[in-house]
Amino acid sequence: QVMIDLCVVPLGCGVSVRKEVTEVEKVLRRYEAEGKIVCRLHGYGTNVSGKWDDVMGAVREAHEVLHNDLGVVRITSSLRMGTRIDKTQTMDEKVAAVEEGLKR
Repeated sequence: QVMIDLCVVPLGCGVSVRKEVTEVEKVLRRYEAEGKIVCRLHGYGTNVSGKWDDVMGAVREAHEVLHNDLGVVRITSSLRMGTRIDKTQTMDEKVAAVEEGLKR
């Protein structure tokens, strides 16, 4: 399992990239609907978790959609990732642990 924070930035598309980001989210949400990943959109990207091949496959397909379907010539993506083998923990559980700590 891997959990990533993904920010995809299409270059040369003008000031607004809403259309391109929406297409990336469509890819990620399709993978989620297929039960391959879990994703959570946030203000500066998307958190994605799942099996390595599924997560990286979704990232690859997001790039391909932008290049092949929208004609984006250049894309830069930043990606932070984390893995752990001692236990399983969902994104929601990670957030809930911090929220619980704030109550103390």
